[in-house]
Amino acid sequence: MRLIISFAALMLSVALLQLSAGAISPLDVLSGTQEGFSRTQLGLLGSSHFFGFFIGCWWAPRLIGTIGHSRTFAVFAAMGTIGAIAHPMYIDAVFWIFLRILSGMCVAGCYTVIEAWFQAKLTNQNRGRVMGVYRVVDIGASSVAQLMIGFLEPAAYVSYNILAILACACILPLTLTTSKQPEAPARPRLHPIRTAITSPLGVAGVIVAGVSSSSFRMAGPIYAQDVGLNASQTGQFLATVLIGGAVTQIPTGWLADKYDRRWVLLWLSIASIAICFSMAWLNPNDPNTIYIMAFIFGALTYPIFSVSIAHANDFVSAKDRVELNASLMFLYGIGAIFSPVIASVLIENFGPSALFSYIMVAHIGLAIYGLMRMRVRPTSDTKTKYSYTPRTSFTIGKLLKRKKLD
Repeated sequence: MRLIISFAALMLSVALLQLSAGAISPLDVLSGTQEGFSRTQLGLLGSSHFFGFFIGCWWAPRLIGTIGHSRTFAVFAAMGTIGAIAHPMYIDAVFWIFLRILSGMCVAGCYTVIEAWFQAKLTNQNRGRVMGVYRVVDIGASSVAQLMIGFLEPAAYVSYNILAILACACILPLTLTTSKQPEAPARPRLHPIRTAITSPLGVAGVIVAGVSSSSFRMAGPIYAQDVGLNASQTGQFLATVLIGGAVTQIPTGWLADKYDRRWVLLWLSIASIAICFSMAWLNPNDPNTIYIMAFIFGALTYPIFSVSIAHANDFVSAKDRVELNASLMFLYGIGAIFSPVIASVLIENFGPSALFSYIMVAHIGLAIYGLMRMRVRPTSDTKTKYSYTPRTSFTIGKLLKRKKLD
């Protein structure tokens, strides 16, 4: 318990950050819909968030090396605060797109600092416990953030001010902690082409994970509104997906460690195809049915990222894993940047079912490619231990590297 308390400041900062950043995306969808934004414009809001995320992943490690962890965290948290509080000042889709770039940079930069801090302080004896609490705090706060949109009035000063206050408040625990600031980590280099050659299936899985999660994150609220869910039900719908993705991490990890990861990835994709088909073509309209399907959707699609990361790590030595995971996050970002706008355009032209049809096509491609790769070469004889990987920043690669070296 004393160990967890020593990291309480970091955990509290994570929770406050996630409460703000996790709620702004669905709130933007509800606000934009109320203000007459087109589906394409709403999709561009999601794409701009991941574009900012992409920039933040590049810039944060460099900034940490220049001004240190605490100041870097404050810089990126300030960007998130500005991005939230400026929304109601001028309601315009192009202006909001710029603000969402700031929110994306905030998420990437702040999580880079948090993960680098953990990387510097954790040991072999306490890593599992601390990271377990970290994951619970992150997922729990993210789920609560989805539920917040049930009482946050769309396009209202108060709503966005609440999110801005939370983004600003996340600076306080980390900057007030008496814990000594760690040394700056080395900035990982990117080798996406080399990574694609090393593990083509791992790369394909990461890209499909980016396509799936980013399109759902931004277009999911559009889908919920179009099938008749109110704001509170939309929040429950989004939170249910996150909970489903969280509860299957441990059993999926057990399967991925025990059996050929390619088969685990393949069956996850096949099952994802089935649930996406059900949500796209059965047209559920009962909220309870939608929640059940949403839980299954999250349970099947969210572990694909971690399984793909683990599979790719099987083909490199420990010294190359930092660069490998940095490159995988780069490729994840590529899939995530373009998907929200594509999904939104499809919804605008073909209705809400197009969201899950789009995700289904991505998983069909992954399943076919997985079968092709299994015919080309056998899997690695040496397995790295499966680890749930948050889709946050390049620095998580350092945590993975230390875990596998110990």
